[in-house]
Amino acid sequence: MPPNDVTAILRKWTDGDGSAAEQLAPLVYAELRLLAHRYLRHERPDVSLRSTDLVHEAYIRLVDVKQARWQDRAHFFAVSGTIMRRILVDHARARLREKRGAGATHVVINEAIDIPEQRSFDVVRLDDALEGLAKLDTQQSRVVELRFFAGLSIEETAEALGVSRATVNRDWVTARAWLLREISRH
Repeated sequence: MPPNDVTAILRKWTDGDGSAAEQLAPLVYAELRLLAHRYLRHERPDVSLRSTDLVHEAYIRLVDVKQARWQDRAHFFAVSGTIMRRILVDHARARLREKRGAGATHVVINEAIDIPEQRSFDVVRLDDALEGLAKLDTQQSRVVELRFFAGLSIEETAEALGVSRATVNRDWVTARAWLLREISRH
């Protein structure tokens, strides 16, 4: 799938072409499934969401976004990753409410944040830490969302944010250290 096809369709969607979302779905579905699978492979085995469920819920939310200004393919997948993160956090919070605090959904922070694989943290705590980081440094928070949650490369993240690769690298290193410290405190 050439990225330009996706970008062209996204631009049509931005310009109000109602059929663009339908044209886009088959082009991005496989990548969205991979993104969903990446999220869910770190979840506890008893989590009821599956990759297909997560993709469908995310796509419904994407289509419902009014007046989206899609810049390009990287921007679309960055927003998709953020929406999937929100769905998982909402799902985890609902489960916590149902069980009165027991059984928090856990996500393993993998090598992308350089934390040993055996350490796991609940997705709600990770989300809270990321929101705390956003209050301190919005750009660092966005770098984490794009790199870790949306799975974008350094280059794609730099392009999506309109900054240099060196800036993304610096923010990535700093943000990972800050998140590890925050998550480890609790």
